[in-house]
Amino acid sequence: MGTPPHEIDGFGDILRVFNDGSIVRAPPISFDNLTHTQGSVSWKDVAYDASLGLYLRLYRPTGPSRPGSKLPVFFYFHGGGFCIVSRLWPECHNNCLRLAAELPAVVVAADYRLAPENRLPAAYEDSLSAVQWVRDQAIPGDDENWVADVADLDRVFIYGDSAGANIAHHLAVRLGIGSAELAPLRVRGYVLLAPFFGATMRTRSETECPPESFLNLEHTDRFWRLSLPVGESRDHPFANPFGPVSQSLESASLDPILVVVGTCDLLRDRAEEYARRLKGWGKKVELVEMEGEQHAFFMLDSVSKAADEVIRVIKRFMAQSSESNRVGGHTAL
Repeated sequence: MGTPPHEIDGFGDILRVFNDGSIVRAPPISFDNLTHTQGSVSWKDVAYDASLGLYLRLYRPTGPSRPGSKLPVFFYFHGGGFCIVSRLWPECHNNCLRLAAELPAVVVAADYRLAPENRLPAAYEDSLSAVQWVRDQAIPGDDENWVADVADLDRVFIYGDSAGANIAHHLAVRLGIGSAELAPLRVRGYVLLAPFFGATMRTRSETECPPESFLNLEHTDRFWRLSLPVGESRDHPFANPFGPVSQSLESASLDPILVVVGTCDLLRDRAEEYARRLKGWGKKVELVEMEGEQHAFFMLDSVSKAADEVIRVIKRFMAQSSESNRVGGHTAL
C-alpha cells in the first residue's frame, strides 16, 4: 500500500490541500432561493451563472420610497484571499443588510470561483459576469424583478473588501471611465476597503505586523501562493498593480475610487501607495485611514463606531461621485 496523502496547505478545516492535488473544503452553508426579510431589508438568492453554479444575493430596503424614485446599485465582493469566504457567511450577510438599509441601495453580493481549484483570473471573470447579469435585468420579466423594479442602473457602485477590493480595482481598470461596455449600466465609482495587493518586496507595515494579527504575513503569502497562476510571484499584475510587468496606470482612465484602510492593517502601506500613485497621476482618488483598526474591521463588526464612519464616508462618496459625473466634473476628491 502507498503512503496516504497528507495535508500540505490550507486554512484549518475551511480549506485543506493535500500533496496528491486533492482539495477538501468544509461543507457550504445551506441556502434556498426563497425571499426573506430581516428588519427593514428583504433579500433573495439568484443564480447568475448556472453553468458554474454561481449565485448572488440581492438585497433591497423594504421601507417606503418616493413615487417613481429608484435606488443606486451597490455591488459587494467579499474578501478571503480568493480562497475562502462566500456571500453566505454571517459576517458578509450582516454587512450587506446594513449597507442596503443605510445607504440605502440595492446591494448585490456575488460569489465567485475560489482558488486553488480556480486560480486567478477566474474571480475577475466571474465578478464581471455578475455585473453583466445585473445589466441584463434592466428589462422587466414576468416575475418580480428587483433590479428592473427598483434599481437605478445609472448609479452603480462597486465595493470590495480585501480580495474583493482587488477585484474592484481590476474591474475599474478593465471598464474605464463611463463603463461603456456595460451600457445602459453605468458605474459611478469604486470603494476599496483594505485592498489585497502584494509584491515580492515587503512594506514596513507588513514586516512589523504581529503574527497574532487577524491577517498576518504568513496568511497573505499563503493566499497568494494558492490563488496566483502556478509558478508566478507576488509581482504578478494580479497582485502588484505597480509591478515590473504590470500595465502602467498613468494613462488609465478611471472612475472615482475611495480607498479605506485601518492604520493597524498590514496592508496599510500598500493602500497608501496605491492612492498616492493614482492621485499623483491625476486620478480621482480619496484615501481614508481608520485610526487603530485592523484588517477586515468592517466585516468583523459591522455595528461598531468605525463601521458607522465607513457608512458615512461611503454615502458621501456616492453622492459626490454621482453629482460630479453627471455634470462632467473632473476635480479630484
